[in-house]
Amino acid sequence: MNDIPLCEYPRPQLARESYSSLNGVWKVSITKDITDNRKVRTSGKIIYRGDITVPFSPESKKSGVGHILLPDEVLTYRRAFDIEEAFLNDIVLLHFDAVDYGCDVFLNDRFQTRHKGGYIPFTADITKDLKIGINTITVAVYDPTDTKGQARGKQKLKRGGIFYTPTSGIWGSVWLESVSYDYIKSIKIDTDIDSETVTIKAVADAQTYRVKVFEKDMEVIEALSDESKMVKINIKNPRYWSPEDPFLYDVEIKTENDSVRSYFGMRKFSFTTDDKGYKRITLNNDIYFHNGVLDQGYHMESLLTPLSDEQMINDIRTLKNLGFNMIRKHIKIEPLRWYYHCDRIGMLVWQDMVNGGGKYDPMTVAVKPFIGMKMDDTRYNAFSRSDKAYREEFIEDMNKTVDHLYNCVSICEWTLFNEGWGQFDSKKLTVMLKALDSTRYVDSTSGWHEQADDLSDFQSRHIYFMNIKFSNDKIYKDKAAALTEFGGLGMKIKGHMYDEFKTFGYKNFNDRNKMQDAYDRLYKKCVIKDIQKGLCVSVYTQITDVEEEINGLMTYDRQVMKFDPARIKAVNDIINKINIDARRTWRKQ
Repeated sequence: MNDIPLCEYPRPQLARESYSSLNGVWKVSITKDITDNRKVRTSGKIIYRGDITVPFSPESKKSGVGHILLPDEVLTYRRAFDIEEAFLNDIVLLHFDAVDYGCDVFLNDRFQTRHKGGYIPFTADITKDLKIGINTITVAVYDPTDTKGQARGKQKLKRGGIFYTPTSGIWGSVWLESVSYDYIKSIKIDTDIDSETVTIKAVADAQTYRVKVFEKDMEVIEALSDESKMVKINIKNPRYWSPEDPFLYDVEIKTENDSVRSYFGMRKFSFTTDDKGYKRITLNNDIYFHNGVLDQGYHMESLLTPLSDEQMINDIRTLKNLGFNMIRKHIKIEPLRWYYHCDRIGMLVWQDMVNGGGKYDPMTVAVKPFIGMKMDDTRYNAFSRSDKAYREEFIEDMNKTVDHLYNCVSICEWTLFNEGWGQFDSKKLTVMLKALDSTRYVDSTSGWHEQADDLSDFQSRHIYFMNIKFSNDKIYKDKAAALTEFGGLGMKIKGHMYDEFKTFGYKNFNDRNKMQDAYDRLYKKCVIKDIQKGLCVSVYTQITDVEEEINGLMTYDRQVMKFDPARIKAVNDIINKINIDARRTWRKQ
């Protein structure tokens, strides 16, 4: 499958042998249609007809199309594929890892499923309409992008500044697997380093299932599920997972006829108070500073879709080699393989929920926060959240996001809202989010518009133009200080830019050395100094340029590192030494 893009098994957290990729060349047509009540109609005037390379969106160069899908257009995919009898088991599942936004799926002209939500995977059981030999899938898609209130992230029909070219249609892998009637539908893994246990709960149409845990290919324990279809296993003298030692235990789970592979890491995310009274993040019960970089997850030729498995690995390893230990995945959900690489390479992940809502009011999201005005986010109109249906859809997406990513070892935090974009009811939603997942941190309102006495774990700040400082107000006494965006130093690199003439940056330079000097000063005079005053998290903006934004460590095409790697590593070595010293001091208390 070397000629098939992104052909690696898409779901390492729940893997089985039965797998067939449907990525590659499909037929596509774009028609002028009007969607009615979020349903798809495909009988309008044809705008485009030809080939498209899946899983790249029609807006991207890699797709071979280069068309921005408008809200009154429908994108219709068709793909024929051959099924051999040897592939068939009891049930055949058709998986879509991401389709933006709403779609109807047909097999051999028979309706299979309807889905909405541009970032969450979905599956159709196609067994009854599948036949041995040639079959045809049809997928009809519409996408309102920023004209409606659904989750859309940084996508905008009229891109510019910090908002980017939209992604429509299929932008995640499409694949088949054939399973038994008692197949394992999902698993949930929880680890507890204090009790030295791992708890696994599988959903399957089977009375029992068997679990084996392996350490470096050696079986360490085997257990049978109990009456509640749960397995709790003691891991004696566990090896903890951390960015410095990303050790993973392998797992095999079997029903009578099905077998899946997974993995887990023994780690714990929590808080403590240091000897100066500052609230601190801990990893595995040790104080641990999160030194990270913002990552939008955009790619010059393929937009939201990574170009390849290797490119995902290269991005993570680049930051790891520079001495960072965390990535903030900004308002996007990546393919599960990206998180798998973070798990095995050793990179903490702060994961944003994908924002939605109507057209954002600049006064709410960009003006009032800078003059110290906080707004009540139950005022739905002010935050462009007047549509109840889309508020409910955000909550549904939040639930699905946590469920989808729960077993990713590296994810340590959820960001609920960013800079007021589509924010609403954050106090209530924080309670809901913590009930969904009590094992990770929650940043309710990253940047600004935090609500009084909310349950957010952080005093979360985005600071680009002012001195970095945190409030001593009593409402923040139980919160950890987190600099969740800062920096954004920019420079043009001709020949490696999305637009040679129109650019955006927070502070731009023409000289690499001067930009590097500014970077060093920013960390040494602000971040490093503030670690001693309670700062727990820093997130530099950003890993790469993105379209007009020229504030990346690397260019958008990832061909040029704009900073001096040795000097970045030297700054991070100072931070990492402080991290190590803090842990030693903490252990002596």
